[in-house]
Amino acid sequence: MRTVLRIVNKVDQSTVVKNLKVKEKMSRRSKSKRILVEPDPIYNSRLVTLLIARILKSGKKTIAQRIVYQALEIVLEKTETNPILVLEKAVKNVTPRVEVKARRVGGSTYQVPIEIRAYRGTNISLKWLIEFASTRSGRGMAYKLANEILDAMKEGGGAIRKKEQVHKMAEANKAFAHFKY
Repeated sequence: MRTVLRIVNKVDQSTVVKNLKVKEKMSRRSKSKRILVEPDPIYNSRLVTLLIARILKSGKKTIAQRIVYQALEIVLEKTETNPILVLEKAVKNVTPRVEVKARRVGGSTYQVPIEIRAYRGTNISLKWLIEFASTRSGRGMAYKLANEILDAMKEGGGAIRKKEQVHKMAEANKAFAHFKY
């Protein structure tokens, strides 16, 4: 502390004291506030904005928007219903209730099942939808994403299989639930 004051001795003492007071007020325990994403301009949906953000690569937002909007148009053509409702149902079907996290206890690692909050569940489900859409065979990402959304809505596809796999893993490691964080 003294060395800091000696170095900054040339600066006005009142500013040093103010800066120290500001630093004392900052708590490491306080959580940062989550910023709500703005709804997209076409469908006025926050979920579509989150989906665009997950598809985004190398900062090319217009390409990501074009992919998502084309996928939603394909969903509209195939189902003839509101594509936002279809997307919400698909995300709801894919969202996991629990996940497993590795926890080291006494030299061995256990897979501990942990319940997921709603926001994290939505992010995981969007990540899985995009991941399995990109591995599909097809003409373009918009077409593949639309098919994955439709499959997820009908309780099928790779994202649903991944959810079931995570739930099976959590069920198998239920005995280690007392090692929660």
